Amino acid sequence: MKRILAATALTLLAVSATACGSGDGGSGGKNKIVFSYWGSDSRQKLTEAAIAKFEEKNPGIDVEGDFSDWDSYYEKLATKTAAGDAPDVMSIEIRGLAEYAGRGTLADLTGKVNTADLDQNVLKAGQVDGKQYAVPTGVNAFPMVVNKAALEKYGQKAPDDKTWTWDDYIATSQRVTEKSGGKVWGTEYNENPAFLQIFAAQRGEQFYGDGKVALSEQTIKDWWALLKKIIDTKAGPAAAKMLETGTKVDQALLATNTSVFGSWWSNQLDTLTKGSGQELDLLRMPKAPGASASGMFLQPAMYYTISSKTEKAEGARKFVDFLVNDPDAGGILLSDRGLPTNAKVITTIKSRLTPADQKVLAFMDSIKGDLSPVVVPPKGAMEMEDILKRATDSVLFGKVQPDAAAKTFLTESDNALS
Repeated sequence: MKRILAATALTLLAVSATACGSGDGGSGGKNKIVFSYWGSDSRQKLTEAAIAKFEEKNPGIDVEGDFSDWDSYYEKLATKTAAGDAPDVMSIEIRGLAEYAGRGTLADLTGKVNTADLDQNVLKAGQVDGKQYAVPTGVNAFPMVVNKAALEKYGQKAPDDKTWTWDDYIATSQRVTEKSGGKVWGTEYNENPAFLQIFAAQRGEQFYGDGKVALSEQTIKDWWALLKKIIDTKAGPAAAKMLETGTKVDQALLATNTSVFGSWWSNQLDTLTKGSGQELDLLRMPKAPGASASGMFLQPAMYYTISSKTEKAEGARKFVDFLVNDPDAGGILLSDRGLPTNAKVITTIKSRLTPADQKVLAFMDSIKGDLSPVVVPPKGAMEMEDILKRATDSVLFGKVQPDAAAKTFLTESDNALS
């Protein structure tokens, strides 16, 4: 990640000496725009189909897809940007928005792309300092996923997700592990910052504030205590097992039918369902007793952005407009980049969504009154997931005491965000 940030830091030096944006290129004298994105093989196929449909509707524009896997995406993007060869249209995530916008890499799209039919509250999550630098591709929440049939198999009832607590969640998970004879874990757990953000919001704390991590040491330690309780009660597996499983959704314990609960992004429900071969459902995250807020929030799955140096601004804007507003694009991409925030597109494609995505749509509608506003993280937030994981692993593996780990986490976080 430091290499990524270092490469990004070179942007302002490089762009002054190098021509930016893709060249006129393309076959037959057409305008060519380059679109960079990350993902799986299935996302690449869907994206290529959407590009083909756009080119059919816009015969004067060619789109070259610049595809990468997740692990190499940002390093590749930062290198291209620093070399003055930024793609015309770029996919980024919320952690990188302030970083890229703050370095002058992104064009201000205010009034440049039609956003009238998009969810205006979600649209604000693409703004930095009042300027619209990014257009959300779609939205996600970070709920609890449950295999209700497996719960019943091991004699447990599905919880009332409007009232259940963290203790209820752990106790139910523990009983599943016991009744399965250890063949199935009650829950897998996740070190994603979204989990900590929800936990903290239930205590009235924000993850970020005034450009820094605003969490108290006590809340961070209590979150680690929750994870340790899951391990110690055998509600979930030891840290080594979770490290072995990794963060890839197709390797999730839920996807391999070796867990009953697990927290994942909502647009991953379809993959989890296909992997398990069983019906899975979404629940609100458990709450702390007396909490006034659920802590749950909508977050853009990712963004479409346009390079501030592109020489093909008109074509780039047409392409982004197509991706977020055209029902044909929505019908191809469906929920791959989160459920569309364009209500008209949703209406058009609803019948084509998979049963799992239909559940996500219904769940999103049911929790909309419980959601906290989206907060765009400050510059440096791209390092946060790695910083939090290092600190969390150090505690769960017993290498560092929570007091020291919390101080280290906050110090490293402040350094990354400064």
